[in-house]
Amino acid sequence: MPMIPILDLAQSDGKLAPQLDQAFREIGFASVVNHGVPSATIRSLYDAANAFFDPPAEAKRQVARPQPDQNRGYIGYGEETLARLGGRQTPPDYKEIFSIGPFDLPDDAYYTGPAAYPSFAPNLWPSNPPALQPAMRAYWRAITALAQRMLGINARALGLPPDYFAAMTDRQISMLRLICYPPYERPPLDGQLRAGVHTDLNMLTFVHANSDTGGLEVRARDGAWVAPSATGDAFVVNVGDILMRWTNDYWVSTPHRVANPPDGWRERRISIPFFFQANYDTIVDCLRRGETPKYPPVSVGAYRAERFAKTAS
Repeated sequence: MPMIPILDLAQSDGKLAPQLDQAFREIGFASVVNHGVPSATIRSLYDAANAFFDPPAEAKRQVARPQPDQNRGYIGYGEETLARLGGRQTPPDYKEIFSIGPFDLPDDAYYTGPAAYPSFAPNLWPSNPPALQPAMRAYWRAITALAQRMLGINARALGLPPDYFAAMTDRQISMLRLICYPPYERPPLDGQLRAGVHTDLNMLTFVHANSDTGGLEVRARDGAWVAPSATGDAFVVNVGDILMRWTNDYWVSTPHRVANPPDGWRERRISIPFFFQANYDTIVDCLRRGETPKYPPVSVGAYRAERFAKTAS
């Protein structure tokens, strides 16, 4: 098996379950192809992302993130340090971000009450480019459908009913990000990366990128850094900390980073991660019957708030 295995979703869920189980136990990552997300939907989002990131920072700051605990709107250079998720201090990540969460929400207390903050904080949409909002909405719907199928495969792999996670993710608090990694204008600071070493704090992450140069690298069990392909038709899917806790470390949430490009590299890299997360009031407790839990029960919302607050610079 390759270090980052490739799962062909043209197969049945029953055939995919043991393949996914092995990948998530051994390295916590897999690439998926024949995933059903239309190529046109992906291309449209890259076009809109490039148009959003082209203007100077002053224009993008019209939709700047309102609060450090909200993952909404524009987050500029120097405003996020992902290494802090693991308790490490490094120079800020060299990137800029536009981020949204769920939209078209019902007007009821679950989404509007105090417990809903910041999971359902309002999205901030720029007036330009006008194509950005429809492109992100279309992509969100397509990638959510993929995530829901993957949850069914996950459940099968864990010996659970295929719909096990459905009721715990029907009001999910996922996040979709557009990340721009520009060329370095000067040599990076000592210890600075495009994105520092971290693990994701959600359930599952789905990443597509337009370039593998200076891209995602995954730390294998032997400490070596492995670069999965996240371009072309493939998505890279990985286990987040919530799912690792749920499985009592049976599946691994593996440290990863976004590396610096080679000296002289002058091309922009765009990455589109979708961080799929369960409902904020879902209680995460050990799913492994007969095992002593390694972690105390925790709600998804409380865990997210405590971890994410560390990343803001």
